[in-house]
Amino acid sequence: MFLPKLQQRGIAFGIVMLLIEAIGIIENHSVPHIKGISESDELGPEFLAKLSNITVPIGRDVSFTCVVDNLGQYRVAWIKSDSKAILGIHTHMVSLNPRLSVTHNGHNTWKLHISRVQINDSGSYMCQVNTDPMKSISGYLDVVVPPDILNDPEHNLEEGVSTEGGSISLLCSATGVPKPKVQWRRDAGKDIILRSESRDKQALKAVEGERLMLTNVHRSDMGAYNCIASNGIPPSVSKRYEVHVNFSPTIKAVNQLVGAPVEREVTLECIVEVYPKPLNGWYRNEGNIKLHNGNKYNISEEMINLYTWHLNLTIRYLTKSDFGAYSCSSVNALGKSESRIRLQELRLPPKSTTMTTPQMHTTGKPRRKQTPSHSKGLNEVVRSKETHFSNQVQQENDIYSGGIGVLQRTNSGGNGEVLNSENSMINGPEVHTHVPVRYGNEKTYEPGVIPSPITPWILRNAGSRRLAPPTKTSKALVILFCVLSPSTYMLLLL
Repeated sequence: MFLPKLQQRGIAFGIVMLLIEAIGIIENHSVPHIKGISESDELGPEFLAKLSNITVPIGRDVSFTCVVDNLGQYRVAWIKSDSKAILGIHTHMVSLNPRLSVTHNGHNTWKLHISRVQINDSGSYMCQVNTDPMKSISGYLDVVVPPDILNDPEHNLEEGVSTEGGSISLLCSATGVPKPKVQWRRDAGKDIILRSESRDKQALKAVEGERLMLTNVHRSDMGAYNCIASNGIPPSVSKRYEVHVNFSPTIKAVNQLVGAPVEREVTLECIVEVYPKPLNGWYRNEGNIKLHNGNKYNISEEMINLYTWHLNLTIRYLTKSDFGAYSCSSVNALGKSESRIRLQELRLPPKSTTMTTPQMHTTGKPRRKQTPSHSKGLNEVVRSKETHFSNQVQQENDIYSGGIGVLQRTNSGGNGEVLNSENSMINGPEVHTHVPVRYGNEKTYEPGVIPSPITPWILRNAGSRRLAPPTKTSKALVILFCVLSPSTYMLLLL
């Protein structure tokens, strides 16, 4: 198996050497006459365009185009300039690379095709015509590679861990063509703190270089650090590194003295900073009794960030025995810390048993406007002068009702007290001598008379009641009295 391979390689090498020698002969000797055409009459080959310089990402396909006019009996060859290797002549391939090929359009255009380019395909390519002297044009192929971050076989997770005050070194090796630039950044735009031995520190948004060195680390340096590699060829790549700083717990009560009344619910709170994750707990009576979740207690904890925890103890339905000392505790491999809270009874003032009487606001009825009367203040005098008018009215009503019953004013008691008709029809409530005269809606009544909101005249007729309409005579008497009243008043004064 080994000898046939050597033979094949020897044959291929021999062919290449023969071709190189042939090219040398062509360079040293030109063909002056073909078909009777003299050298002075020959125009010679001419390149109509230059070869392009091409930049292409690795893995793409690319081609060089060579346009030659007046080629005549000459031939076009493709050569790799840096290695002087002949790739092909005319339409025949010399190189054994299966990714290379040449084509001719039958006129004056030749192409060299390179598929799935690799890094070693980069370099100068030459389109050459075997004239004397030789004519050629060149183009450059630049194969670029997007950045990539290597996995360091010596890297381990312990490199990103240190105790507080120690040092951490992070390495990010990147490859690519061209060489990538490496930059370090923290998550959420946080600053990278670089400290020196003299305790001086520098806060930076980004740090350049493959290696990031953190000295005298603090708990605030914990978190994610991103290594970003870029070289102008998309896409850029990044890798995440976690930094952990171990330290003993530091715990503090939110309120060291808490007051609450009996039969209520209260929550005690503590804040602890610690890494790695601690074992937290709540205790009674100087740490002698450990508290657990149940009907009486509810214990919970919430993670604020990588190294800060919020501890809560809720005590339900407080009794006298629940008041006293409590403590919150946190412990990890580096140490232990606790903080004490005192719960005191908060005495509330006794509840008032006095019932307030609701105030009722009433709106008084608007007063009815009264017609001024000339007889106000003269009730006693006028009454003696009006007796004959009342007798006549009584007679008229007796005649109208057929002599049955007497006139009554209805009242809520139904006692049927007899009223003077002249008091109801002529002077109304103002003809009373035993009380002073009142105005507006304030009415006065004679003793023994029960007031009623309505003053109808009622007939007792066979058990039925109906209104008795006034007669024409009674109306005339009323009008006559109103006319004579002022003159009567004047006579009395005289």
